[in-house]
Amino acid sequence: MDEAVNGLDLDYPEWVDALSEKFGLQRYRADQVCQWIYQKKVFDFYEMTNLSKDLRQKLAGSIVITPPVLARMETSKDGTRKFLWQLQDGESVESVLLVQQGRLTACLSTQVGCPLSCAFCASGKSGFVRNLSAGEITGQFLAMEKFTDQDIDNIVYMGMGEPFLNQEAVFKSIRILNEPKMRGLGIRHFTISTAGVVPGILALAEMKIPVRLSVSLHAPNDQLRSKLMPINKQYPLSTLMEALRKYQSATKDRITIEYLMMNGVNDSTEHAYELATLLSGLSVYVNLIPYNSVPGGNFKRSTDGRIKAFADILSKLNIECEIRRERGSDINAACGQLRRVMNQ
Repeated sequence: MDEAVNGLDLDYPEWVDALSEKFGLQRYRADQVCQWIYQKKVFDFYEMTNLSKDLRQKLAGSIVITPPVLARMETSKDGTRKFLWQLQDGESVESVLLVQQGRLTACLSTQVGCPLSCAFCASGKSGFVRNLSAGEITGQFLAMEKFTDQDIDNIVYMGMGEPFLNQEAVFKSIRILNEPKMRGLGIRHFTISTAGVVPGILALAEMKIPVRLSVSLHAPNDQLRSKLMPINKQYPLSTLMEALRKYQSATKDRITIEYLMMNGVNDSTEHAYELATLLSGLSVYVNLIPYNSVPGGNFKRSTDGRIKAFADILSKLNIECEIRRERGSDINAACGQLRRVMNQ
C-alpha cells in the first residue's frame, strides 16, 4: 500500500490533481475538503459531512491530515501565548501567538532548531535537526486557530530557524495560506524575517509578491556583526545592503530592521551614527528591541537611557524607529528566546 500523503503539504492545485487522478473527483470536491480543513479546522475526513461515507473512507485511507500535537502551552501576563508542538517524528518546535492592538499575530517556526548559532539567541543552542515541511509550518497556524477558536490576522516567519534556509517550504506555506479556496489570508499579512540570507532576499524580490520583509541586523559594522551573527561572514553587510536595495527597487516596499539592544555591545552613540549611515538611502523602519535574556547567555539588556539616546540619534538623522514594547519575556516567548523544549 502506498504511503499516505499528508494533506497539509498540498497546495490547492495539488489537492485538485490528487482528488482528480486518484478518485476521479471534480474540482469542487477539492474546494469542499479545503474549506473543511482551512476554514472549519476539521482534520478528520469522517467529520466532513457533505462528502459521502464511501468517499470519506477512501480519502481517509490515502490522505492524512496531521497538524502538530500540542505538548504544552504557556500564557504571559501580557496575553502572549507560547505553544510547544510535537511533530509526527517526535521532534518538537515552539511558536508564539501575540496580541497587539486587538489583532492576533502568529510567529511560526520554519526549522527544528537553527543552524545559524547567533551568539544572543536560544534557538540555535540545541543545534539544528531538520527543515520543516510546508505542512508542518501551516499546521502550527491551523492548530493555533483551532485551539483559540479565533481567526489569526498576521503571520511572521520569525520563530525557530532561518526561513530562507527552508525557502521552498516557506514559500509554499504562503501560497497555501494565501489561497482564497484555503485559508485566504491576505498576502500583505505575511512577513518573512531573515538574519540576512541574501539569495532568499533576492528570490523574494524576483517573485514580486508583496510579502513583507524584516531583517535582523543587530550590528552596524562587519566586525561586530560577524561576532554576533556568523552568517555575516558569508553575507557581509555590503552584500546584504546591495540585496536590500535590489529588493526595494523591485517591490517598492519599506523594510523592517530588527536591532537588539545589548548593553555595552552595540548600543553606543557611535553605533547609532554607524547604523544611520549604513541604512542611508533605504526606506526602512527600525525596531529597537531591548535584549531578552536566554539561559547561558553572556549579554545584558541596554538601559532605558541608552536605548532612548540611540533612538533619538536615529530620529534626528531621519531614520524612522520605535522602541519595541516587550511581549512574552516572562515565559521565554520573546525575540531570541524560543527553544525546542519549554523550560520546566
